[in-house]
Amino acid sequence: MKHFALAAVAAATLALALPAAAQNVAIVNGKPVPTARVDALKAQIAKAGRPVTPDMEKMLKDEVVAREVFMQEAQRRGLDAGDDYKQQLELARQTILIRELFADFQKKNPVTDAEIQAEYDKFAAANGGKEYHAHHILVESEADAKAAIAEIKKGKKFEDVAKAKSKDPGSAPNGGDLDWATAASYVPEFSNAMIKLNKGQMTQEPVKSSFGWHVIRVDDIREAQLPKVEEVKPQIAQQLQQQKLAKFQEELRGKAKVE
Repeated sequence: MKHFALAAVAAATLALALPAAAQNVAIVNGKPVPTARVDALKAQIAKAGRPVTPDMEKMLKDEVVAREVFMQEAQRRGLDAGDDYKQQLELARQTILIRELFADFQKKNPVTDAEIQAEYDKFAAANGGKEYHAHHILVESEADAKAAIAEIKKGKKFEDVAKAKSKDPGSAPNGGDLDWATAASYVPEFSNAMIKLNKGQMTQEPVKSSFGWHVIRVDDIREAQLPKVEEVKPQIAQQLQQQKLAKFQEELRGKAKVE
């Protein structure tokens, strides 16, 4: 009967201890380390978009325990009473609170599909129309440009002249190839001359711009190839969310009474 009573007491004690043990990852120097700290680290990792795998469980627990060991030693040395620590703690508190404010704003002010479509329509209107696949030769003087035109008219390949004489480091190695672009991608003097050319034509007179003197050839013309709204939706949403957040920040600054 006595053995039975002792066993019952032991079982009851164990039952009371189990919930408390489950709440702690470990006990370091007599101080419990709550499981909530591991959960907080998991939440941070999840917020960053990384999955928390079973292999990471032990690593996170070890990290939490190590932090407690180091923190206890820092406190033993009185480092938590120093001015530098208190200043850093205040800055960290501000950073976390501001981050939570911005996250709360974004959660309550999501970008809508209608806003994304409207922004895409503006982009399409500004970048629609025709695209030109052009080559050019950029030189320093009108005389050099006229000499390049003369060489090409005598039978020398445009690409060879561009490689030999063009001062444009981006296109010269490729024979002056500018790839596909809209007229709005270039300075006005260049684009105005380019759009007057038909497919396969070259400017007969040098074109002056702020970069120098150009000889331009249009190789092909097509309707602008724009991505579908679904393809750029994430980028547009991110851009609009940043704009909303910037406006929110500006409004708060404007309403604040700063003396």
